[in-house]
Amino acid sequence: MAGIVVEGLFKKFGTTEALSGFDMEVAEGSVVGLLGPNGAGKTTAVRILATLARPDAGRATVGGHDVTVSPARVREIIGMAGQYASLDELLSGWENLYMIGRLRGLSRSLARSRAEELLGVMALLDVAQSTVKSYSGGMRRRLDLAASLVGDPPFIYLDEPTTGLDPASRLELWQIVSSLAKQGSTIVLTTQYLEEADRLADRIVVINKGRAVANGTATELKHRLGRQVIEARPAQQGDLEALGATLSRVTDNPVQLDTQQGLAMVRGASQADLARAATALAAAEIEVAELSLRLPSLDEAFLAITAPKEASEPPR
Repeated sequence: MAGIVVEGLFKKFGTTEALSGFDMEVAEGSVVGLLGPNGAGKTTAVRILATLARPDAGRATVGGHDVTVSPARVREIIGMAGQYASLDELLSGWENLYMIGRLRGLSRSLARSRAEELLGVMALLDVAQSTVKSYSGGMRRRLDLAASLVGDPPFIYLDEPTTGLDPASRLELWQIVSSLAKQGSTIVLTTQYLEEADRLADRIVVINKGRAVANGTATELKHRLGRQVIEARPAQQGDLEALGATLSRVTDNPVQLDTQQGLAMVRGASQADLARAATALAAAEIEVAELSLRLPSLDEAFLAITAPKEASEPPR
């Protein structure tokens, strides 16, 4: 089965252009993280892939099926968990999953066994007979994800699945998504948590103003900045300014001081800068608790990629 191919999607809502030539490819059996600021077009792209919206122009195929030509066939092979849990709060967790199974055409016995299986996977068996309105936020998100898996779809769309969850619930959901990926599911994950994309996605597509502006692995996106970062932390907080002044003498790049974390940073650094920093700090007799050279974080790469391009300054 082919993966997902998106070519030149355009979509307008009134005068607002949500997508303006969006392109993306997702290999079968991989996880792609779709990242972008609010209003970048992430949810619109997913809704088109789920046949919930029609593009104004462009083409998208899922498993070789065109989303506008063969929407019914696409719906047979996808599962989707949207930003908000789409569950009947007056039914129990088991009843929700059983109902969805029957709506997807499963027999009574198969719908029953599938509901029980998924409740076990999501660690919800102990509340299976409780009404959904009594569930916590984390339980609802797990049940919503279970609902998207009832038909055992090869393609799964997760639209900001951990928004609003506490750290423990988020970690539980990450483990479930990782398990699905290991089983060969093809997953499109939209998220505003860069740590989430860094942890779960094989590749990341950055979307901004309706267009894909970057595409690659998390490491490739970090390398795209073309620079590394020196981080230096003095053993004594009172030495932070002196440490920063020392670093500024051995590098042409600006030194940033983070007084809250007790940390000095030099962006655009090299291995040679690190060596010079170590020598200078030792000569100045400034004891350090940390001195390291690292790649930019995904957060830093994301902000650099999506930042508005500043206009050139006029000549003076």
